[in-house]
Amino acid sequence: MAKSKGRSGGARRGGAAKPAAAPARREVVVDEIEVVEEEGGMGIDDGIVFMTTLLLLVALLMVDYNRGKNYGEGMLFKGKYEAATAVK
Repeated sequence: MAKSKGRSGGARRGGAAKPAAAPARREVVVDEIEVVEEEGGMGIDDGIVFMTTLLLLVALLMVDYNRGKNYGEGMLFKGKYEAATAVK
């Protein structure tokens, strides 16, 4: 007798299907978690705000100083350097 060609699909050879095994119960292991509180103080966000404000204030004072010294204008340094540069 001639051999038959392969069967199509996923048919199993060799008898009845095995029953599905029940999932094994596993014991849940819970590791202890240590809660660490952060110390108070200035964080990176607060430091960036502080440094930006400080640099903007210094820049404003430098521009006002330059305007007062060279042009006789400005809010804080107006007219303070006119007497030193006037030669009679």
